[in-house]
Amino acid sequence: MPNALRKPWVGIALIAAVLVVAPLAVGASLGNAWVRVLDFAALYVMLALGLNIVVGFAGLLDLGYIAFYAVGAYLYALLCSPHFGIHWPVWAVLPLGALVAGIFGVLLGAPTLRLRGDYLAIVTLGFGEIIRIFLNNLNTPVNITNGPQGIARIDPITLFGQPLSRPLEFLGVGFSGVMLYYYLFVVLALGIVFVGIRLQDSRIGRAWVAIREDEVAAKACGINTRNVKLLAFAMGASFGGISGGLFAGFQEFVSPESFSLLESVMVLCMVVLGGMGHIPGVILGGLLLTVLPEIFRQGAGPLQQALFGTVVLDPEALRMLLFGLALIAVMLYRPAGLWPEPRHRSEYKQ
Repeated sequence: MPNALRKPWVGIALIAAVLVVAPLAVGASLGNAWVRVLDFAALYVMLALGLNIVVGFAGLLDLGYIAFYAVGAYLYALLCSPHFGIHWPVWAVLPLGALVAGIFGVLLGAPTLRLRGDYLAIVTLGFGEIIRIFLNNLNTPVNITNGPQGIARIDPITLFGQPLSRPLEFLGVGFSGVMLYYYLFVVLALGIVFVGIRLQDSRIGRAWVAIREDEVAAKACGINTRNVKLLAFAMGASFGGISGGLFAGFQEFVSPESFSLLESVMVLCMVVLGGMGHIPGVILGGLLLTVLPEIFRQGAGPLQQALFGTVVLDPEALRMLLFGLALIAVMLYRPAGLWPEPRHRSEYKQ
């Protein structure tokens, strides 16, 4: 095999080896709590890749994206828990969650087709808050969502008769529940990456980019901007619905508090800071913005103890302060994102 063809496969093999070994190494050195952080990192990467279709490819600012995450999570909770006495298999619920979230995406997109920029952001923000408030109040007169108490005892995700919440031993190696979930999330995230790459290079993906750059010119070129925008909302929402179902099965509990505006802002930050429209950059942004806050949380207290002999500021407050300063620094010195598209990088250099 020529060297030019061998190098990509060597890189893919190295990445695969790191992904396989990562939870074992992290679990052995830092404990399962950090493996759980990796699980959430994979979930947020899936969410960021879905939002990247709407914001990065089509250029539609969406501040209510977490609503689709909530739709997928609550659909899984209602169909896989004792709440209604329904226990559907996970592989029937996840596609249904993608479909229902996609329908909600179309319902959001249809009234907002003429809006752009700040106006679109305000409408989508309101949509996200409406979904959260509905979930918080749909416990009377008929108890559908159990209100602010949330839904507990949700069925864990089960593969080949093995609940992923239980440890498993394979080839003499023990895998905890959080490790098993990690491998599932990574496989599904890679599937979403593949779909995203195919969409980006497709005719639809080029239409999204054309709308992002100049909607009037795209319409003049014969692009049906209405249908293409609705497809962007539906596709992005579907990925959010799948991620929400995985979150519900992983946590085995959902409540409206998990789907606040801050979560939407965090996912949007992952897309913007990683590099809008650039799939590797979005993945990097998702990983960093999931892991960095936990590092700040763990290190803020010991660092103050070492410097001042006492804890001056609450670690949680200091964590958000450091996190905010890091975001400001990135936006000042890397305005196109940490790993932007080459075209965007050249635009900022001009």
